[in-house]
Amino acid sequence: MDPIVVAAVAFTRSGRVLTVRKRGTTMFMLPGGKLEPGESPAHAARREVAEEVGLEVTDLELLGEFTADAANEPGRVVVSTVYRADLNAEPAATGEIAELRWSSLDATTSDIAPLLREHVMPALRDIVRL
Repeated sequence: MDPIVVAAVAFTRSGRVLTVRKRGTTMFMLPGGKLEPGESPAHAARREVAEEVGLEVTDLELLGEFTADAANEPGRVVVSTVYRADLNAEPAATGEIAELRWSSLDATTSDIAPLLREHVMPALRDIVRL
């Protein structure tokens, strides 16, 4: 089965990262989503952030590309291009998002998506604590 290809954006504040939970799911992840045909990861990240948390992002900094088990699709793998960006306003749950949460970069709870817990949070900890 082909991997799920997505793009996401990490917003950090005071040792925490903005996470979202989509309606009908239990896992928290970064704002972001699947690329549309012909769409670049950066464009998808900007589009998804606007749709999910109402933020217009202009400057993206590549954090990396990571692979992990998909959070909400058992048996699937997700490949995500993850960017960092500065907050330019307060995020708000919109579209398919049921809940926003600022999660500690040290969080290990079972409701954090594997990609975020295993790859993104460690990468962010290295940068945020420099």
